[in-house]
Amino acid sequence: MTASTRKLTADDFEPEVLQLFDRYVHGALDRRGFLEGASRFAVGGVTATGLLEALSPNFAAAEQVPRSDPRIVATTVDFPSPQGNGTGRGYLVKPAGTAPAGGLPLVLVVHENRGLNPHIEDIARRLALDNFIAFAPDALFPLGGYPGDEDKARDRFGKLDAARTREDMLAAARYLKSVPGGNGKVGAIGFCWGGGMVNFLATRVPDLAAAVPFYGPAPASESVAAINAPLLLMFADTDDFVNKTWPPYEAALKANGKRFEAFKYPGTQHGFNNDTTPRFDAAAAGQAWQRTLAFFDRNLRG
Repeated sequence: MTASTRKLTADDFEPEVLQLFDRYVHGALDRRGFLEGASRFAVGGVTATGLLEALSPNFAAAEQVPRSDPRIVATTVDFPSPQGNGTGRGYLVKPAGTAPAGGLPLVLVVHENRGLNPHIEDIARRLALDNFIAFAPDALFPLGGYPGDEDKARDRFGKLDAARTREDMLAAARYLKSVPGGNGKVGAIGFCWGGGMVNFLATRVPDLAAAVPFYGPAPASESVAAINAPLLLMFADTDDFVNKTWPPYEAALKANGKRFEAFKYPGTQHGFNNDTTPRFDAAAAGQAWQRTLAFFDRNLRG
């Protein structure tokens, strides 16, 4: 890592450190394992702990839409999940003012494997500014919700009942479809774990109108036949964990005649859309976001 006052990017870290961090993010390494592995790259006054801190999210610095922005109305709501954990909770964001006569399109926003953290809440607010109603459920709600600490969140995430969590996400999609002011057309976007969840939802929600998984693992190939939604799939260039699941998924989509577009962004790391960390790639994220908005406009409006 080079010493500088500028904002750090993935290029400031050795590839091996980024690989260690990716394993840490996905739960294959704990904090101690990352620090031990990164210690041999701690040179020039930079410690292994410093490397971890530099790669970890800085939510405040990346916030684009403040919670108090007068152009939006944001609330925390509970929704029923009888087949899941009984009750779910999420962050609902609408554009301020009266919805048009036909209603606004609806987008489910599914977080990474750390629960509903400030970054994902900000993503929901960004969508509201683009004239969508956004709803971001918190998979960690049954265990007390996002704890305000990324390490604790990862640990808590590993204790979830996966089957019940999937049912909670399905219930969140059903809830969103009926939100007042919506037009009844639901799309979904998710990142990392959330990208995988969006792939899953596409196999289980027959009337899902659009799905955008960012670097999300593929669903089971035998479930692909059930997909009705058009898919816009975003992949990082360096992301072995996710990318190895793509070839059989692509083959199943083609074999079943599904509508999809897939983009791999050169030179990017897993998490390239997350502007709270150095893995963020501004050019790729900007292009991916514009493609996402255009995709949702085509499939959710009118």
